[in-house]
Amino acid sequence: MRDTVHQVVGMLVAGDYAGLEAVSRGRRLTAEQLRQAVEEYGRELRMPPEPVFDDIEDVIELEDATRRAWSVLVDLWTVEEGRSDLTLELVLTETGGEQYDIQIWDLHVL
Repeated sequence: MRDTVHQVVGMLVAGDYAGLEAVSRGRRLTAEQLRQAVEEYGRELRMPPEPVFDDIEDVIELEDATRRAWSVLVDLWTVEEGRSDLTLELVLTETGGEQYDIQIWDLHVL
C-alpha cells in the first residue's frame, strides 16, 4: 500500500493528471478535475517527507467491498506550508497481485 500511495502522490506533485486519470481508469475524478483542484488551492505541491509514507494513519478497511479495499486519506504538502490542508482521498482495492486498483475518490481541503 505504501508504494502505491507514494506513486500516486508523486504523480500528483509532478502534475501528471493524465497519468492519474489513466491509473484510476477515469473513475470519480478526471485529469481536468484534479488539475483544477490543485490550481484552486493556489500553492505548489511537493512530496511529503518519506516517513509520512511509512506510517499512513488514516486507513479504514471497507466492509462492504467484494474484494478487500481501504479508504486512505493522505495529507499533502506544499512548498509554502509544509503539511497543508489539502487531502487526497483514495480507495485501494486488492487485485490479487502486488498492485492495488486505484480510485481517486476526492482531492479537497479537510
